[in-house]
Amino acid sequence: MNDYLNQVFLGNTLSDYLLSLAILIGGLILKKYISNFLSWILYRCFRRYGKTVGIKKFLELLSSPFGLILLIVVFYAAFNRLSFPGEWELVSERDFGLRFIIQQLFEGIIIFAITWYIIRVVEFVGLVLAARATLTESKMDDQFVPFAKSALKIIVAGLGFIVMLSAVFNLNVVSILTGLGIGGLAFALAAKETLENLLGSFTIFLDKPFKIGDLVKVGDAEGYVEGIGFRSTRIRALDRTLVTVPNKKMVDFELMNDTEREVRRAKFTIGLTYSTSSVQLKQVMLEITDAVNAHPLTEPDPVVRFVEFGSSSLNILVLFLSRTPDIGDFTKVKEEINFQIMDIVLKNGCEFAFPSSTVYLSKE
Repeated sequence: MNDYLNQVFLGNTLSDYLLSLAILIGGLILKKYISNFLSWILYRCFRRYGKTVGIKKFLELLSSPFGLILLIVVFYAAFNRLSFPGEWELVSERDFGLRFIIQQLFEGIIIFAITWYIIRVVEFVGLVLAARATLTESKMDDQFVPFAKSALKIIVAGLGFIVMLSAVFNLNVVSILTGLGIGGLAFALAAKETLENLLGSFTIFLDKPFKIGDLVKVGDAEGYVEGIGFRSTRIRALDRTLVTVPNKKMVDFELMNDTEREVRRAKFTIGLTYSTSSVQLKQVMLEITDAVNAHPLTEPDPVVRFVEFGSSSLNILVLFLSRTPDIGDFTKVKEEINFQIMDIVLKNGCEFAFPSSTVYLSKE
């Protein structure tokens, strides 16, 4: 049996092939379980801080990159025992050839897997901090956490890419950074819109014209801010449509932040028929003024004036301020006052006018 296992094929014994195959099959079978087990051990280090997110999300984020790292280790352990046949006369790993390509490919995948793993750790930490931010009264941390998380992920990915270029292609890191500095101008010109949106995101963060949860209107978009990214801001419109607005537009265009309002203005006109006498008209205006003043959520001294003789009505302007920044509360105040105006008009024996015309027929 030993003689059979010690037979040499392509520079390796049969026992070496069987052992490599056993390591490969065993590693592929146990990879998922080992990945979950080691991730669970790592989660115990974060358990004190990650209770708000939970181990399920932790394993979901880290099992894939950790599994890739284990897969590389399994392949390395399986095939490292084997050697290339001497008859192939392959050059060493330091010279360009098959061994060099395999070695560099292995290093590149390792760096990619580690970078991916670190990015997923940053993602999990971001989820933990975002969950904690929702428990505070301030909205600034809700805005800062996604911004910082995205920035850190980009930095990690960029560093991983530079390390990969240095390790796999044996490039000088200083030369890479110098080349990036020289090519920065060309890149800036090619990605002008992207850079403007990126600068817009920094302006939003520093100037704080709005924050997550605010009701804003910019251009044709109006709704509640759901998220602020590097390139764009997500707004949930009042009809529940998700609108993505470039940050450059959020900075350059006129922006109305309804959440920062202290009061809202109501302005409308009511028309009474021409059969209304001046005495009735004055009484209606007086009672409307009293009704607006008596409401607990309106500012004193509303404007109620007989403004014009319309084509088919006597028009009364009603203008008042309501201490209701929220749009829902504001519409409720308007509704209550509108019902009172209807009662006042009917109580004084008046009628609301509607568009009409009178035709006179003459007979010769």
